[in-house]
Amino acid sequence: MSETDLRKTLILTGASRGIGHATVKRFSREGWRVITCSRQAFSDDCPWPQGPEDHIKVDLSDPEEVGAAVADMRHRLESTGGRLHALVNNAGISPKLKDGGRMNSFDTPMHVWRDVFQVNFFAPIMLARGLFKEMEAAQGSIVNVTSIAGTRVHPFAGTAYATSKAALGSLTREMAADFGPHGIRVNAIAPGEIDTAILSPGTDRIVETIPLRRLGTTAEVADIIFFLCSPQAAYVSGSEIHINGGQHV
Repeated sequence: MSETDLRKTLILTGASRGIGHATVKRFSREGWRVITCSRQAFSDDCPWPQGPEDHIKVDLSDPEEVGAAVADMRHRLESTGGRLHALVNNAGISPKLKDGGRMNSFDTPMHVWRDVFQVNFFAPIMLARGLFKEMEAAQGSIVNVTSIAGTRVHPFAGTAYATSKAALGSLTREMAADFGPHGIRVNAIAPGEIDTAILSPGTDRIVETIPLRRLGTTAEVADIIFFLCSPQAAYVSGSEIHINGGQHV
């Protein structure tokens, strides 16, 4: 078996910025092959090896595109014996009103509800089911990225986003029960206020209420994702880890 065959493989959605970008760098630094997915084409300034070759441009809000992407992923995994060691469902959308305001239960159009749930909730289970055989072959790990907004009303996160993340947290437990007998672990991480380019105005006021009195970094989130996909977390499944500096307390 060649050195390429021995490399572990990660498939990551929402790889173009923020937590996704940091996660790619974290796994790549450990020698993993990383297959990335995002709505954007691959960016030339991305630092990881084989980045352009292992990037899939896919709109997760379109179920047909998700299905085509799964077929592409399975084809790419044939070169490593049809094994997938980790799937990280990081992609998520949180639409705002035209003035940048929060979309509440009244203001969210039904087509927005559908798009948000397709990306944030349905795409993760579609990918996990579509890649089940490859995950089973590797005894792999799935990490779903939820949010602190899934368990409390957030001043910026819209209702559709929050409820989709709450549903994804519940789905994580269901998947852990269903996938576990096949040797596949399923966990979630729930980030709070993380220092990314898409922070909402007014986040500084939230920071004052966080016990650690600071924003989290994308690298800190990526470290927990990597831990959950590592042998050190071999008996961790069905968990949702809060990464928020104590904000949830």
